[in-house]
Amino acid sequence: MGDGARKTTDAVAEAFDVVIVGGGPAGLSAALNLARARASVLVIDAGRPRNAATLRSHGFLTRDGTSPIELRKLARAELTVYPSVRVLDRSQVTVLSRMDAADGMRFRATVQSHRVGPPAVVSARSALISTGLRETLPEIPSLRAFYGMTVFSCAACDAWELQDRPLALIGETPDLPTRARLIARWTDDLTVFTNGADVVDAVEEAELAASGIVVERRRVDDLEGDHGTVSGVRLEGGTRIAIAGGFVRPRWDPALDFIAGLDVDRDRDGHLVVDRSGRTSIPGLYGAGDAAAPGPQQVIVAAGQGARTAAVLIHDMVGVRTAH
Repeated sequence: MGDGARKTTDAVAEAFDVVIVGGGPAGLSAALNLARARASVLVIDAGRPRNAATLRSHGFLTRDGTSPIELRKLARAELTVYPSVRVLDRSQVTVLSRMDAADGMRFRATVQSHRVGPPAVVSARSALISTGLRETLPEIPSLRAFYGMTVFSCAACDAWELQDRPLALIGETPDLPTRARLIARWTDDLTVFTNGADVVDAVEEAELAASGIVVERRRVDDLEGDHGTVSGVRLEGGTRIAIAGGFVRPRWDPALDFIAGLDVDRDRDGHLVVDRSGRTSIPGLYGAGDAAAPGPQQVIVAAGQGARTAAVLIHDMVGVRTAH
């Protein structure tokens, strides 16, 4: 199957046991465990990780504080030991479709390199989708200048570093009160900014106020600060509220355009519906990480899901049903 997890842009006219769409922690963890079970694996990685702006990943045992880029490099290096794994970098699946071949191939993937060259078509007995989420931030001009440094989206990942500071929570979604109560575990000085969206009702605002959490309904004009360190929220009209860090609630959408032709169960938000072992409603098709209904958005959680799904996939491949 080639010389390991090398970078390549060659057209791949081959068949694999498993094609993995998405080269984040879920996909790479699955690839490692599948390789150790002697499966042939193709990982197709667009190279656009959602956590690219994050300087440090937290909560990963033995790697707490390591950058996401470094974690990916370490994972890729580990895969080079296994000759049955191939990684296509800067490439994406444009179409994943079902097939019914005599040799047991059940899926066909059309792969387009971000560089030059015609699309390649590969086939696989099983497919694992681990493409994660597309992230849309509120339209605040300077938000990305602070995102991943002193403004984050994941409290479980980054609130420890911001504890006991005056913090902001910015968003335009109805789950802001829930997120605010969680973030208040790390600070007694929290302001929720709805950016003009009517997403916190009067009852919720009163409940938050009883916990010392302020709700600010005016639109956010911009964030202030320097060199990635946020220092204030400037509201429409000029009012400035001082902060020393914060969280934003992006809008998240599963990056699953390439499976539009597959009649697979999805929830109302478009995520893959999977069982506790990563199986979708289509035999041989699996989901792991945030492509399936997301839980805690931590690297270690996604990696664990990838490992678990890989074990189940191997058992399904050989017809062994277990309690996984």
